Amino acid sequence: MDTRKSIDHRLAIIEGHLRAVRKMVADGKSGVEVIRQSRAVQSALKKFDAEVLNQYMNTDVAADMADGKTAKAAKELSELFELL
Repeated sequence: MDTRKSIDHRLAIIEGHLRAVRKMVADGKSGVEVIRQSRAVQSALKKFDAEVLNQYMNTDVAADMADGKTAKAAKELSELFELL
């Protein structure tokens, strides 16, 4: 699966989990059930972030390093670490 399809697939999973949480809340499901589904959303978001980060590191950052743009790559990596 190519990267865009993989990322889109992860977004579809997140969307499905989030829809399920909204429906559970609307249906008055128990807090335990809602939180369990919410944790699935959070897990899917972490996997999404990891996929995007991996692709970014292997394309943009790698290209900057190969082109000798080490200051730019270092700045972007620093920004990423702040987000994590």
